[in-house]
Amino acid sequence: MSKNEDKNRVFPVEEAKHLDRSIRKWLQKPNKILKNWVKEGMTVLDFGSGTGYFTTEIAKLVTETGKVLAVDLQQGMLDIIRHKIEGTDLEKRISLIKCETRSINVQEKVDMVFAFYVVHEVPNKNKFLMEVKSILKPSGILMIVEPMGRVSKRDIEDMIKWAEEIGFHLLSRPKIFFSRSVVLEKK
Repeated sequence: MSKNEDKNRVFPVEEAKHLDRSIRKWLQKPNKILKNWVKEGMTVLDFGSGTGYFTTEIAKLVTETGKVLAVDLQQGMLDIIRHKIEGTDLEKRISLIKCETRSINVQEKVDMVFAFYVVHEVPNKNKFLMEVKSILKPSGILMIVEPMGRVSKRDIEDMIKWAEEIGFHLLSRPKIFFSRSVVLEKK
């Protein structure tokens, strides 16, 4: 496998149990990462939701007046989320959506797109940013968090530059353990 193929490799459902390990809650605390950005009543798209590690926390933060679109390429990941939320109050707030390799597959306008450790897997990052822009409401925000081990500082700077060229502006660079993070706002 080439370095580029490995960088774009989708995290396999068979290894999903690793995404919910208790040590992760110490290193990547969902509430701490999200609380400054996710507000009551928002519609938030959790892109690459995986097992719902962040999805359920987002649903708690948007409360019963908000909504979460959990979007993943793999039906197996969405099935894990479905199992987690079945019979809970969160089930009413979370919609599960299977995206395509080259499309988010969402037309609904959202207040925020959250993409944690997933954009490096997207084959065409420029197209992804254009699609995100098209579904964000005016002044909507895009939060991208990428692993330092897979995404270089240069990669992030190039992404910011392209995002600014298409109509985003940089709001913040949150500090998140072993990550490169940006929050962009749609102009």
